Amino acid sequence: MYSLLIFFFLMSILFSFLCSLWEAVLLSVTPSYAQIQMQRGESVGERLKEFKDNIDRPLAAILTLNTIAHTVGAIGVGEQATKIWGDTHPLVTRLVVPALMTLAVLILSEIIPKTIGANFWRELAPFTVTSLAIVMTLLFPLVWMSQLITKTLKRDKGKSVLSRTDFMAMAEIGAKQGVFQQNESHIIRNLLRFDTVRARDVMTPRMVVKAASEDSTIQDFFEANRNLPFSRVPTYQNESKDHITGYALKDDVLARMLSDKGSDPISSIRRDIMITTENSSVPDLFNRFLEEREHIALVVDGFGGFEGIVTMEDVIETLLGLEIVDELDREEDMQILARKNWEKRAKLLGLIDEGDHVASADSVSTDESTPR
Repeated sequence: MYSLLIFFFLMSILFSFLCSLWEAVLLSVTPSYAQIQMQRGESVGERLKEFKDNIDRPLAAILTLNTIAHTVGAIGVGEQATKIWGDTHPLVTRLVVPALMTLAVLILSEIIPKTIGANFWRELAPFTVTSLAIVMTLLFPLVWMSQLITKTLKRDKGKSVLSRTDFMAMAEIGAKQGVFQQNESHIIRNLLRFDTVRARDVMTPRMVVKAASEDSTIQDFFEANRNLPFSRVPTYQNESKDHITGYALKDDVLARMLSDKGSDPISSIRRDIMITTENSSVPDLFNRFLEEREHIALVVDGFGGFEGIVTMEDVIETLLGLEIVDELDREEDMQILARKNWEKRAKLLGLIDEGDHVASADSVSTDESTPR
């Protein structure tokens, strides 16, 4: 009788221990770990990805086996305890044995294995996927029935469990734990907020854009702008910046001056300029810059009117330079910060005077941007 009591107790604890260990390892494994293992050609990676993509199957197998272990173990231990102490020590059968069984299950098959699994999931991942595959095969009918019930009750099918907010929170945690440098964490969070920024939020507003008349000579332009801080200057016709026709490279101006061709008009070195709308997203704008191998674009409103200039530098500075440090920050807060940064830089370049404030059409323009 004692041997049966010990057998039921050990079997219950052992299988329950394994179930808790498998569950902790399975839930601790990251998608990136599974992907890396697959790239290395490891079979464990393929199984892990299969398990993570259809998490209901392994979890159903674990819960099924765990329930069987607890039920059979409790019944077996209780029956053997009654045979041994039922007549002589009824208090032991009704109180002491259930209390000890509960305590053993809590410590030996819950706390300890889950702690081990959560801390050593990398080392235990191969063992977990191999043993779970066997369990899922043996318990296939019960696993299939559990999956059927789960799918019936499941909501948001196919929806990812991770959101942009989750990734931003992970970047913040990674920085605090030393996984990322602080500036790396900023870049990751900025990247995740990238799609909320529009061209109007990073452009240099029309009123402070430095432009050159097509009709003026290269010599005149050079003499008037010897210390020009920009490498690309928009060109216009009809004595009005509202009629932007392209842009001129500062290097072309200098090359013509060295070749004694300063009398040529600015139009002779004019290049076509890329055009984008003020509502274009910065990621789309960045892709267009790369595809067309351009560094500057004309920003127009819904009616085709000239609103400002945006450059590749503006886009990159938005990604690398903005302090988008909190996933709870509102989009408007980010844009206001960008506008303050832009004004600071514009004052250093002499585009606006100290104390001046340049407002955009919606009062929330951008990053510290200038035509380059």
